[in-house]
Amino acid sequence: MREVEVTFLGTGTSHGIPVIGCQCNVCSSIDQRDKRLRSSIQVRTPEMIIQVDTPPDFRVQCLREAVTRIDAVIYTHSHTDHILGFDDLRRFCEMESKSMPIYAAERTLNDLHRVFQYAFGGKFRVPGYVHPEPVVVDGPFLLGETEIIPFDLPHGHTMTTGLVFRRGRSKLLAYFTDCKQVTPEAEEAARGVDTLVLDALRHASHKTHMSLSEAIETSIRIAPRITYFTHMCHDLGHFETELQLPENIRLAYDGLACAI
Repeated sequence: MREVEVTFLGTGTSHGIPVIGCQCNVCSSIDQRDKRLRSSIQVRTPEMIIQVDTPPDFRVQCLREAVTRIDAVIYTHSHTDHILGFDDLRRFCEMESKSMPIYAAERTLNDLHRVFQYAFGGKFRVPGYVHPEPVVVDGPFLLGETEIIPFDLPHGHTMTTGLVFRRGRSKLLAYFTDCKQVTPEAEEAARGVDTLVLDALRHASHKTHMSLSEAIETSIRIAPRITYFTHMCHDLGHFETELQLPENIRLAYDGLACAI
């Protein structure tokens, strides 16, 4: 029996799907797999529940999946579609009367401090609200018995943090969202991983995200057991796109839970 599970809370790009004011086939689709909230995942291990990013839809995602506990949060970067659900962490602090460990690269923590200054101590700290415990991610770290190895990934004029999750010698999960490419170092660390999650924005090339074809090529090089694409816009209908994919490459969808 597999002991780790990843749940896709959201799989959409910054607009979400359906896009406001759009009547395209995907935005009008009745296939629930085409309804995409902004991207985030939750990783459940025997020791703890790890949240990766808190998008603007975070509260709705938690209610839909009946999430009642989070033990730590990792942020990949500070773009608004990945952080604006931060305030909803207050409930998880309230329910267990605890602080919330926040793991992120220094550049991301600096932005979180700026945007949510009321939560990060000093004269702005609000009693009874979110109580973050910031931890700078500058190398591999442990959450329970899970080792998490971070990698800088290019994302336009900034960098995001890609994550490889290991337990013992087993490479369980690589999460590479919001990136134009996966660096050779990150590819090598992820090679042969059980489950690979990749940014795959659309068919056409994009300056800051991988296209569908670029993501397929990256998956083939890394050679996981299975790949799931995420952070998808309304160019990619779930049913039609999956018909074009190799057997071990699938599109993720909101609410998908996978044992790894």
